[in-house]
Amino acid sequence: MRFFCTLHPKSHGPACRGVSGAGAVFDGRKRLCLKTEVMEYNENDYDYNDYPRQEGDSSTKGLKIAIVILLIILAAVTFLFWRQVQAEKAQNQELMVDKDTLTNRLTVLLGEMGDLKTDNDTMSVALMNQRHVADSLLDRLKKERSWNYSKIKKYEKELGTLRATMQGFVRQIDSLNRLNKLLAGENVRMKREMTSLRLRTEQAEEMNQELNNKVKRGSQLRAREVALHTYKRNKQTNKAKQVDKLVTEFVLAANELAIPGERTIYIRIIMPDSEILGAHDGGHFTFAGESIAYSAKRVVDYQGDDLPMSIYYEDVKGLYPGQYGVMVYADGQMIGNSDVVLY
Repeated sequence: MRFFCTLHPKSHGPACRGVSGAGAVFDGRKRLCLKTEVMEYNENDYDYNDYPRQEGDSSTKGLKIAIVILLIILAAVTFLFWRQVQAEKAQNQELMVDKDTLTNRLTVLLGEMGDLKTDNDTMSVALMNQRHVADSLLDRLKKERSWNYSKIKKYEKELGTLRATMQGFVRQIDSLNRLNKLLAGENVRMKREMTSLRLRTEQAEEMNQELNNKVKRGSQLRAREVALHTYKRNKQTNKAKQVDKLVTEFVLAANELAIPGERTIYIRIIMPDSEILGAHDGGHFTFAGESIAYSAKRVVDYQGDDLPMSIYYEDVKGLYPGQYGVMVYADGQMIGNSDVVLY
């Protein structure tokens, strides 16, 4: 049986222990220990605090804490990344809305440019150039793939410049149109004056002819109360586009010197542009030694008394606003006239 010996810390001496045997020799710290009896194992003889403890539990607990911390950090990073993705997605959607708005505004602007019309050559060339610029901008908008707020502001600035330029064109074109209308009105007025002057000239020529032939004039027929009426389906109207029939009414004045018998009465209707509404049969009659076209005619039996009568010009088409005149002829002379203004 072997014996072993330990040095007990409290007694500062060796302690010999064994399970059986009659004796043992221990040499520790140069001391001699001799035992002749069996030493019992006593647990109280040990102080476990003097021995190093195992650190397995502490290491596991620390590892768990580290894992929890890492999971928290990972969750925080994941959340921040998700928020960033959502923010970028919302920003991209807003940019796409801005892009669509710009595209629609530019499309509307192009339509407005297409509606602008002018007869001015310089203005037409400038307007065409601006249309090319707008087309180019729209093409760039559609082809753009990378969007940010800086590009949106850039396109908005270019669109604003185009809009301001177009508004300038609108003002200039309106000014030119007003001037053209003014000139057109002046032209119509001059034509009316020329028509009136022509009528007065013809009347003056006829008066001179009458003065040269007093006897003949004494027997010449006269038309009084001459009036030119305009109708649409037998109802009077002064709207040029609605007129479908012209009626010249007058009274052949009584004349005791005139020779009784049949007379052919002619009328000539003069349009605002001084053209004659010709007869549907294309007929002519002689006036002042010349063959001229008439608008309509009627044969009457004149007996020297007042003779009310009407001459119709039907199937009228294509009249336009202005002053219309009518002249009545008989026996190679003009015997009356009148005029009417249509709108």
